[in-house]
Amino acid sequence: MSDPERPAKLFTVEQANTALPLVRAITADLVRLSREVVERRERLALLSTPRAGTAKDPYAEELAQIEEELEKDGEQLQAYVDELRALGVEPKSGPEGLVDFPALIDDRLVYLCWKLGEPEVTHWHELDAGFRGRQSLVAGSVAHETELPPGGPL
Repeated sequence: MSDPERPAKLFTVEQANTALPLVRAITADLVRLSREVVERRERLALLSTPRAGTAKDPYAEELAQIEEELEKDGEQLQAYVDELRALGVEPKSGPEGLVDFPALIDDRLVYLCWKLGEPEVTHWHELDAGFRGRQSLVAGSVAHETELPPGGPL
C-alpha cells in the first residue's frame, strides 16, 4: 500500500511501550527546552518594549545575545522533533510532552496517545480528535496483526 495518508510505521501497544524509554528521554528534553524557550521569549518581549525617554537601549547588546540563543534553541527543538519523527512517532505539544504513535484499531488509522509522566501508553484517539478525545485502551481493543486470542479464533 502506498497511501500518502498512511504513516510509514504503525505501532501496537506493546511496540509503543517498548519504544517508550527512548521516546520518554527525548520528550523530556523537548519539554524542558520548550518551556525555557517560552519563558525567555516572554521575558524578551517585555524587555524589548520601547521605553519612553531613552535615547539608546542599554540592554540592546544583551537582547541581541538572547535572541541569538533563542535561535539556537529553536534549532535544537527542531532536532528533538525530527528525532521523534524518525522513530515513527508524532510529537504534538513540546511544552506539554504529548506524543502520538500511529496505530490500527479495527482496521482504522488512529493514534495511541501518551503524555510525559505517564508510565505507559494507555490511551488512544481518532486522528482528528486530539488529546481531548483520548479514550482508555480496553484489553484486546487494539488489533495485533499476528496474535490470536488464547485457544485460537473464536
